[in-house]
Amino acid sequence: MPVTLAQAQLNTAADIDYAVIDNLRRNSWLLNNFVWDDTVTPGTGGGSLTYGYTRLLAPSKASFRRFNEEYVPSQASRERKTVELHPLGGSFTVDRKLARLGPAATNEIMFQMSQKLTSVRTRFQQELILGDTAVDDAGFDGLDKALVGQSTEYLPLTEGVATGYLDWSPATIDTEAKAMTAFEVFDDFLSRIVGSQTGSGDTNADGSVPAGVKAILGNTKSISRLKSLARRANQFTSERDSFGEEIERYGKWVLIDLGDRDDVAGPIVPIRSADTDGVGGGGTITGLTDIYAVSLGLDAFHGAAMAGTPLLETFLPDFTQPGAVKSGEVEMGPVAAVLRNTKSCGVIRNVKVR
Repeated sequence: MPVTLAQAQLNTAADIDYAVIDNLRRNSWLLNNFVWDDTVTPGTGGGSLTYGYTRLLAPSKASFRRFNEEYVPSQASRERKTVELHPLGGSFTVDRKLARLGPAATNEIMFQMSQKLTSVRTRFQQELILGDTAVDDAGFDGLDKALVGQSTEYLPLTEGVATGYLDWSPATIDTEAKAMTAFEVFDDFLSRIVGSQTGSGDTNADGSVPAGVKAILGNTKSISRLKSLARRANQFTSERDSFGEEIERYGKWVLIDLGDRDDVAGPIVPIRSADTDGVGGGGTITGLTDIYAVSLGLDAFHGAAMAGTPLLETFLPDFTQPGAVKSGEVEMGPVAAVLRNTKSCGVIRNVKVR
């Protein structure tokens, strides 16, 4: 049965697990709205956890026909894909004499748990974008790799932009008219993303899951530029969610800043320099980034999890046993992300944001 963090939270037996999931939900709109297909079971001998699925590459087409003529055949295309599930988490150690110093909410155990949970959240979001099993086979392929060559990969150079990049920097886009022009291109890109019909996110009052949850993912600079342009184009809105957190939108799309990498080496969605026209004529352009658009749902972009296992677990140090230093752990999964429909996610490349 597909689950979200909201549903997983209801099934927790321990208060600490409930609090940990609550932390994830409050601090990551993306994880709170991600839906998980928890159907994976170990293979023969229990040696692997493989999630197999069919990825839709192109839909079938329909057309009118003249009388006494046949339809022109058109088939949908798909491919069989698999992804390996792996646990994501970490451990820490605490001396028994330091474990409970100070208030319960801020003692060493809770501090280490909260920091480890932040790392889990960051590492998963990083894998969603930058994951590459050719580099680390314990993870999964992220969108940066999966969307290469797809119809939803928007490359300015192939879209008729001679310079090979879109200049949305503050120095260039400084009027409402220019913002509207920039969003004409952006809306063209977003129109290529197919929405989910199965839904994800917080459950409705009747226990169902709302459909059509969409998000724009970027770094701090790109999301700030989008908010600024959206205000100029009168397309920016915001509201408070059930946790009191501010949710910002461009139209129906939620704007998500994925933040920095887990090694704090830079943003998850990098800002880089490149020769965008491919011939060197325009020189090296600085301040470039990519912006991702995702539709969440079991027929679109979703997670895969193990059947019969809690989505997230905590293991507290056991100071009833001998030994001065004990370990604690936070673990999600085993999990992986699944791009079931290539048209449900997209990326617009080479956007100059500074």
